[in-house]
Amino acid sequence: MAVNTHYNVTHSCGHEVEHDLTSRPADRRAGYARWLAGRDCTDCWHAQREGNRDEERAAWIAARRAEEQEAAAAWAEQYGMPPLSGPATILAWGERCRHQLVTTAYQKLVTEGDLTEEQWQEIEDRARTVDRAGWWVDQREAAPGDLPELLDAATDADRSTENPF
Repeated sequence: MAVNTHYNVTHSCGHEVEHDLTSRPADRRAGYARWLAGRDCTDCWHAQREGNRDEERAAWIAARRAEEQEAAAAWAEQYGMPPLSGPATILAWGERCRHQLVTTAYQKLVTEGDLTEEQWQEIEDRARTVDRAGWWVDQREAAPGDLPELLDAATDADRSTENPF
């Protein structure tokens, strides 16, 4: 008589699953089936794992965004960048985009390029005038070396106007 190769296992989650244990040695199949009974079935295990992974990923993203936001705020204060205007829902995003684009442009144009600090200061001064958060969000995928041209293309709608009164 042959040793059983298929076991109906009732898992700890309550699901009953038939397991094919032919790949296990004959003397270890029954013990493995008992071990399986103490665990969730594969579907429940994956569902729980995916749920945890989504929660972990969301927590990681939130922590990362908070770090980026803190760095962008410190940078804006250090370099005298004005607060951005626009819908409250994108202000923080705009600040992060501005920080990333301006700092990578400095790296590309001054540190790695041939722009002088004086020439960079002119670009930075022009960047200060663009205070619409949406403009910075729209430029989030721009090449850092394109910042001077992008600032030239910015319109009055992208800049605040001072109240003359």
